[in-house]
Amino acid sequence: MTNRERIRNVFHFRPVDRLPHIEWATWWDKTLARWQAEGMPKDAYPFAFFGLDDHRQFWLHSLLRHKLPPERPNGGWISTMDDYERLRPYLFNPDVVKGYAARLREVKPLQEQGDAAVWITLEGFFWFPRVLFGIEEHLYSFYDQPELYHCICQDLVQWQLAAVEEFCEIVTPDFMTFAEDMSYNNGPMISKAAFDEFMLPYYQQIVPALKERGVTVLVDSDGNVESMIPWLMEAGIEGILPLERQAGTDIAEIRRKYPRFLMVGGFDKMTMKHGEAAMRAEFERILPVMRSGGYIPSVDHQTPPDVSIENYRLYVSLLKEYCVKI
Repeated sequence: MTNRERIRNVFHFRPVDRLPHIEWATWWDKTLARWQAEGMPKDAYPFAFFGLDDHRQFWLHSLLRHKLPPERPNGGWISTMDDYERLRPYLFNPDVVKGYAARLREVKPLQEQGDAAVWITLEGFFWFPRVLFGIEEHLYSFYDQPELYHCICQDLVQWQLAAVEEFCEIVTPDFMTFAEDMSYNNGPMISKAAFDEFMLPYYQQIVPALKERGVTVLVDSDGNVESMIPWLMEAGIEGILPLERQAGTDIAEIRRKYPRFLMVGGFDKMTMKHGEAAMRAEFERILPVMRSGGYIPSVDHQTPPDVSIENYRLYVSLLKEYCVKI
C-alpha cells in the first residue's frame, strides 16, 4: 500500500498492511539543533532522514502578519468593534492559496502517486478570536463582546469557505485539522453552552463543505479533550489530535466510549528520553488502540529537545515494529 492509501484507509476504518509511520507535527527548532549537533545534516529532510512516511501540511493563515501593527503588551490587537474594523484590512489574506501555488503543483503528483498525503490546517473559532483579543481578553469576550465574537467568526468562516474552494481547484486535501487548543489539563476552557453559541454555528457551515470534497475533518487541541469529544461530534468533527498523555488523556477510554472517533497521537513523549524499555512499555500501552482501527500512533506533541537522536531512532524503530502488530 502507499503512504496515502494507509492514512486514508485508517481514517475510514478500512484494512491496512501496516499503520502509517508519521509525525503529524514538525520538530522543535531546539530538537533539530540538538540532532544536527549529533550528526543529522542541516539540510536533511527529517521524514526521509528517519525513514518516516511522507505527508505535506499547508496551514492556511488568515493574517497578513507583515502588515499588522505590533501586538499589545498583553497580546492581541482588539477590544472593541472599532478596533476590529481598523484591523480588518490586515486579516483574511485573499492570496493565501496563491502563495502556495508553486508548492501545490510540486506536491500534486506525489499525492496522485500515493507517495504523500496532503492536509491543511485552518484556524478554529476558539483559536482565531484568541489571536485577535489576546488570551485574557478572549476569555472575557464571550460575555463582554458577543456581537463582535460572532462577527469575527462569520468573517472567518466565509474566508475559509472561499480559501478551501480555491485550494481544492489545485489539490483536494486528504484530511485537515482545525487549530483550536481549547483545553488544558483539567478539560475545556469553555462550557458546552459557550461552544454551542459561539463555535458550533460556524463549524456547521465549514465542516459540510469539507466533507463534500471527501476531506476527513479533525480538531487539533492540546490538553485533556475527552469531555468535549461529544461536542465535536455534534459539529461533524470526525477525530482529534494530539491526545496528550501528560494532560491525563486516555486513548483507550476514548476508544471505548467513542468507537468510531478518529485519533492521531497519544504516544507519551515524556518516555522518549528514557530509552528503549520505557518506549516499548508505552507502545504496549497503546497497542490495543492501534489494533482497534481509526487510530494513527504518533508523538503526543512535538518531540522535546531532551530526546537524543539515538533515542529518536529507537522510537522510530519501535514504531515500525509495532505498526505491523495489528
